[in-house]
Amino acid sequence: MSDNEEGQGPKSTFSTYVAEGDQLFQKREYVKATESFSTALSLQPDDKNCLVARSRCYLKLEDAERALKDTEASLKDFKGLYQKAEALYTMGDFEFALVYYHRGNKLRPELQEFRLGIQKAQQAIDNSVGRNPKSICQKMDKSEKSAKELLGELYSDREYLEKLLQDEALSSGNTESGLKKDRELMKVVKEWSGEVLPNKREVLGNLHSCIGNALMDLGNMDKALHHHEKDLELAKKGDLMDSKSRALDNIGRVYTRIGKFEQAIEVWEEKFPLVCGGLEKAWLFHEIGCCYLELKRYSEARDYGSCSLMAADDISDEKWQLNASVLMAQAELKLGNYKACVLHFERALDRAKLLQDDSASEAIQKALREARHRVTQ
Repeated sequence: MSDNEEGQGPKSTFSTYVAEGDQLFQKREYVKATESFSTALSLQPDDKNCLVARSRCYLKLEDAERALKDTEASLKDFKGLYQKAEALYTMGDFEFALVYYHRGNKLRPELQEFRLGIQKAQQAIDNSVGRNPKSICQKMDKSEKSAKELLGELYSDREYLEKLLQDEALSSGNTESGLKKDRELMKVVKEWSGEVLPNKREVLGNLHSCIGNALMDLGNMDKALHHHEKDLELAKKGDLMDSKSRALDNIGRVYTRIGKFEQAIEVWEEKFPLVCGGLEKAWLFHEIGCCYLELKRYSEARDYGSCSLMAADDISDEKWQLNASVLMAQAELKLGNYKACVLHFERALDRAKLLQDDSASEAIQKALREARHRVTQ
């Protein structure tokens, strides 16, 4: 048994107590199972699997707060993510639970548990006031501490903030509805002090980014640019490099949409020191090259296409190899270098076939026939 004699430590080994806890859990003797796991943790306090196991017991005993506490030390493990999501769901924090179901699904997409968790959390949000951003404000009534924990952690994760805000509109098929909710949430956050929300500047920047992207989708480029510039301003004030990189991305995208290609190039060149990884390099070089192509500066377009292709080759990304090859072919065509143009289109066609992109293959084959015809002239 796991009970200790008064004044004495555990009598057995860590693995023995864990095994005992597992057996008791299977027998639905959750109180005793909790005791066994607690004894095991007195021997190895940081063991993630044991913390997760005890968390499961606490959930069965309807002690969600303790279950949540046990998951904190094990979040890098997918089991810990799942248990925290389950604990938050049990506590009624459906939005926050959805964050952790998404994280777990990203880590282990093959596991059905996370997919089902996303579905049930979203359904719970749909069936309650939780889908309204004002409900987050209502959580403050419970306690300032819980509100700080909720928003402080939720909004410190850029990827999941954007997913929950932007994809919400996509799920309903209504960008205007999502935009309205983002603006409502903006009003709520602006009223909060930095004491309640230490990363308030980052949260506001994220919201400006989401609103700006929604306005882009709706074709309102002037207002979209305003919000992305506010995002950039907040990022610079807070020395938030990821946020700055995102804002520069979006500002450049707005400029290209309205035909201001020189401004887009200037903005994206400012992003160079912030680029992380080959994929982002491939994308950025390609976009700048396309701007130069629009400006009829074909040599620069070709050079940036070459940089994009090298970045794509480094990470063996066939999609960006395709895009870069097409860009280089288009530039060489305009420069009158028809043989080089043919070579790049042929490489692009190979990639399109590997990707089974029929529409791209058809377009490239048409351009390739034209390029080959010019070679023979």
